[in-house]
Amino acid sequence: MATLVFAVNFSVWTLYSVMGIALKDQLSLNATEFGLLLSAPIFTGAIFRLPVGLLCERYSSKNLFILQMLILLPPLLMLPYVDSYWGYLLIGLITGISGISFTIGIRYVTDWFPSNELGTAMGVFGAGNAGAALSLVLVPFIIDYWGWEMVGPVYAIGVGVTIFLFWLLAPALPVYLRHKQPKTLAFYLKPLTHAKVWRFGLYYYFVFGSFLALLLWLPQYYVKAYSQSFNRAMALTLLFVISSSMARAAGGWFADKFGARTVNWSVFWICLVCLFFLSYPPTTMTLHGVEKDVELYIELNLTAFTILLLIIGLAQGFGRASVYKIINDYYPEHMGSVGGMVAMLGALGGCTLPILFGVAVDLIGVYSACFMLLYGVLAMCMILMHFAIKRDRHESRIRQAETDNFLEREHY
Repeated sequence: MATLVFAVNFSVWTLYSVMGIALKDQLSLNATEFGLLLSAPIFTGAIFRLPVGLLCERYSSKNLFILQMLILLPPLLMLPYVDSYWGYLLIGLITGISGISFTIGIRYVTDWFPSNELGTAMGVFGAGNAGAALSLVLVPFIIDYWGWEMVGPVYAIGVGVTIFLFWLLAPALPVYLRHKQPKTLAFYLKPLTHAKVWRFGLYYYFVFGSFLALLLWLPQYYVKAYSQSFNRAMALTLLFVISSSMARAAGGWFADKFGARTVNWSVFWICLVCLFFLSYPPTTMTLHGVEKDVELYIELNLTAFTILLLIIGLAQGFGRASVYKIINDYYPEHMGSVGGMVAMLGALGGCTLPILFGVAVDLIGVYSACFMLLYGVLAMCMILMHFAIKRDRHESRIRQAETDNFLEREHY
């Protein structure tokens, strides 16, 4: 039930990724303005994840789920009456409340499973990211049969039905937790000062934030960079979203089986190689030979581009699951607060990266500038992870030496 609710909310959260193509032409937006429009719902869904995570530590996650979805109904019903850029920004900011569903759902799910199964359970829940596929499929269908003005009302009906089903079918807290007294706010806030929590947030900024930014950016990228039709661009983006979302469930199992850190490191290396090739813009070179000049043209065709993108999506799906397994390994009693903080930092990637994509394209003037930016973000993540692993191993050796008490034995 939590996965279903998350999928429906995620479809609302990414609604502008589909509507954006038409709105960009209708409102005559440049790349930066378009990035801001895509980022509006993501911004709200990001900044409220930490406060909601703290609320989940004290109040019923089921009730918070229902309240969060009720807030979505008015802006969705108002969507047909909006006709300005600022109006769409405002509606986007309000519907962005759908983004906090991840934090509520993670906290809800963790109460039901033992630690050795949580990676898989959270991975299955996280597969609700495939809710973005609902938007990619439903919005073109709604437009073709009923027109743009019905997108908001149809989504409002879907959210209303989901509220009823979740209220009726989803269980409340497990019996052993119903009378458990919540700890103080200071207890839940204390880990947020730890450097490793912020480091986990940076990892999630890439594996989730860039996934979110790409699913928002890809439809118009396929249309502009590869001259694809609207429906074909939706289909190719759909392939990326579904494969990456389904991989999250497998990633949770791998994190349980082989260790979350091992999965994370492998994910980063795979993405780094793929981003190197995706960053390379179409290039024409002249090689001055002995007898004549040789013209060399380098460009990723549509097939190669899509395959590299799918590999990145699959790797990111594994990475999203492994990050939350790491969090549970270190902070099993702080999944609301620490999970909310990491989710907030990751979602801020989905908010800031589309804007930075637009700025990069406007400044550099090549479509692949967005992948150059992602390459830099990932390189920073890998450098920090390398030094963090090195420090952890050093501290582990020191603790082992103190346990062995080798100085005392030598004195003997």
